[in-house]
Amino acid sequence: QVQLVESGGGLVQAGGSLRLSCAASGRTFSSYAMGWFRQVPGKEREFVAAITSSGGSTYYPNSMKGRFTISRDNAKNTVYLQMNSLKPEDTAVYYCAAARTFSSRRIFSSRGDYDYWGQGTQVTVSS
Repeated sequence: QVQLVESGGGLVQAGGSLRLSCAASGRTFSSYAMGWFRQVPGKEREFVAAITSSGGSTYYPNSMKGRFTISRDNAKNTVYLQMNSLKPEDTAVYYCAAARTFSSRRIFSSRGDYDYWGQGTQVTVSS
């Protein structure tokens, strides 16, 4: 069982930056691949970024490459999402998610691959 708590959301002007954090409970954090998703009302939850359990590999959809960076600190049971050059269309609730895996090299980009979700943190980008 893993509990995830996101933080770091808020209001930022277009062009600004935010760093989201997701703190995980439990002693097996390094056994989970992690991901970030986002959702706006009335739309599907969208994949933003993913990282392997070891932190050795990351994956982004093309629309996020170059602006968003996912990282993790297994000693702190925390995964991060650094967001730069933010745009109004990045406004959403951002969720972190954990996927149990026995491979340190597997990475997941589908919602259905994830076993645990945080409660979300609101990011609002003003124009």
